[in-house]
Amino acid sequence: MAKMSKELDGKVALVTGAARGLGAEIVQRMVAARAQVTAADKRVDVGAAAAAEAGAEFVELDVTDAEQWANAVASAADAGGGRLDILVNNAAITRVIPILDCDPAEFRKVIDTNVVGTLLGIQAAAPVMASCGGGSVVNLSSPSAFEGTVGMSAYSTSKWGIRGLTRTAALELADSGIRVNSVVPGPLRTAMTRRPGWEDEDYERHYGTTVPLRRMAELGEVANLVVWLASDQASYCTGGDYSADGGLGAGTPAPHPG
Repeated sequence: MAKMSKELDGKVALVTGAARGLGAEIVQRMVAARAQVTAADKRVDVGAAAAAEAGAEFVELDVTDAEQWANAVASAADAGGGRLDILVNNAAITRVIPILDCDPAEFRKVIDTNVVGTLLGIQAAAPVMASCGGGSVVNLSSPSAFEGTVGMSAYSTSKWGIRGLTRTAALELADSGIRVNSVVPGPLRTAMTRRPGWEDEDYERHYGTTVPLRRMAELGEVANLVVWLASDQASYCTGGDYSADGGLGAGTPAPHPG
């Protein structure tokens, strides 16, 4: 359960990919921090139920569709009395396919969702944010944005692209009072990262030897960082990558004791 705070009191937020997993956790944490939140997802039934449970509004959104983005931003602003202070670009997909077997159409689908979807969100939200004196955009990145990942050429490429888009947007939108940052989550147990056939002990064994902190992240550990970047506590932070990755970015951990 999210701990009650007032970090986002009076803020209006729009969170994508909010039907489940990290997106749903971010919505819950932002509501707990006193924000007015609109949760967006193309999974209508699941997304609406998750939003209602969290105490948020819900809007259907395919992040690759500019018209749906315009509607989502308008809905969030209407629910917030004409304001929009926070955009969290969390929606993403992946495909695990070796490069030589990768259908260009599948590659483009990942890029369209992860990178173009983030671009469209910034384009739709920034004018409203600027009219309110500024805001915070938080884009979800990945450790795959810092290295190649075998079998995940499209996903890795998309997350590298989000890092470049984040920095460029931070520069271009700074004069409008809009901060743009990315969050780099460590491995999370979500529907997108589930490995077929793996049991709990398989996850514990794998991440216990590959992550310096010897475990996967809890959803709240990443969502709390998103909330902080969205808040005024991060008012001098823009154009950066902020990690909650268990030390993955630091390098290879020492051999597991014993």
